[in-house]
Amino acid sequence: MLDKKENIIILGVKPEHEGMRLDRFISDGLKITRSQAQKLIDSGHVSIDEAMAKKNQKVKSGESLRIRITKPEAEGLEPQDIYIDIVHQDEHLIVINKPPGLVMYPAAGHSHDTLMNAVAFHAKEMASVGAPLRPGVVHRLDKDTSGLVVIALRDDSYYSLQKQFKERTITRKYLALVYRTMRNRSGSINAPIGRAISDRKKMSTRTRRAKAALTHYKVIKEFGDASLLELVLATGRTHQIRVHLSSSGHPVLGDRTYGKITHLKAGSRTISVPRQMLHAETLGFVHPYTGQDIFFTSPLPEDMKGVISLLEE
Repeated sequence: MLDKKENIIILGVKPEHEGMRLDRFISDGLKITRSQAQKLIDSGHVSIDEAMAKKNQKVKSGESLRIRITKPEAEGLEPQDIYIDIVHQDEHLIVINKPPGLVMYPAAGHSHDTLMNAVAFHAKEMASVGAPLRPGVVHRLDKDTSGLVVIALRDDSYYSLQKQFKERTITRKYLALVYRTMRNRSGSINAPIGRAISDRKKMSTRTRRAKAALTHYKVIKEFGDASLLELVLATGRTHQIRVHLSSSGHPVLGDRTYGKITHLKAGSRTISVPRQMLHAETLGFVHPYTGQDIFFTSPLPEDMKGVISLLEE
């Protein structure tokens, strides 16, 4: 009997994979790193046509791989009874309206009190694929960005959603309060993004190794020294919206990394901006199981509405 904390994945070898190294085949098939694939082989978790796989083995067309994966709960993701705003949940996936200030998943300095700790508590089952402390995560929101995020709860859902993100068929719309007014009411920012040369923790349009990045925007409302924008991602680079807007001279208000506009003058008043004013408002995708197009929307959070209210006075 299979332990409830383990999961079996079957991968079939197609003709185009003939002669591929086993670790690379597993890495590509499960969307994990080569070193993770090698660990699965070394630990005896991989068999080919019921025979134990060997480290330097090459796959052959028609073979069937049986991969035994330990559920991530056993690898350190601690379930925590943290309230989260669940917009939709079924056995295949969960959609959450993430509040600002909540970290997505455990990492250095954030081993607990994250969104994934909460998901582990509220979901009966979780996917086995993805990084150990973020199973089922196919996209992320920054700590201080609010709004909609989807987490896969089954392996097949993970692969389906991951493919949709890769093929850019996911609908994602953001709302952002930015500094000053835009020259045009609508347009696009097309500027490759990569690691900043001077600070590897930051992203930049000035970099030695950049990837294509495209963001579309539309002005919703103007408030003197600020504007409310609707933004649509055509690509999904790290910090893309924040970097694109900052590079164009219109940083997201409250962004303490890109722009650092944390206060605005409105007449004789000074308006303090509590965090980066970026909100993932709309999320749409094809449901991995039903095949239906589904869309979710999230209203502006109270802190963004509060800043807008002050700007309108």
